[in-house]
Amino acid sequence: MNKGDLIESVASRMDESKAQAARAVEAVLESISSGVQEDGKVTIVGFGSFEKKHRPARKGINPATKEPMEIKASNTVGFKPAQSLKDSLRV
Repeated sequence: MNKGDLIESVASRMDESKAQAARAVEAVLESISSGVQEDGKVTIVGFGSFEKKHRPARKGINPATKEPMEIKASNTVGFKPAQSLKDSLRV
């Protein structure tokens, strides 16, 4: 499922237009993004949590030249699914 598919799914579940569903999806995604930036973590009960994580600098290999290189430290976002989401995926 991509963002367009998500918007279509939200529109059909809400019985609203795609434009209204797109605004709702955008608002949720922007809120999650700003929440992670400001607070470092966003938890959605029953779904999971998004958390800001720091990656320290590390050594790597340039795939084109096979030469060692230094990879800079960076920040990223991790997602940890809630137990109920994990359970829904079990067969």
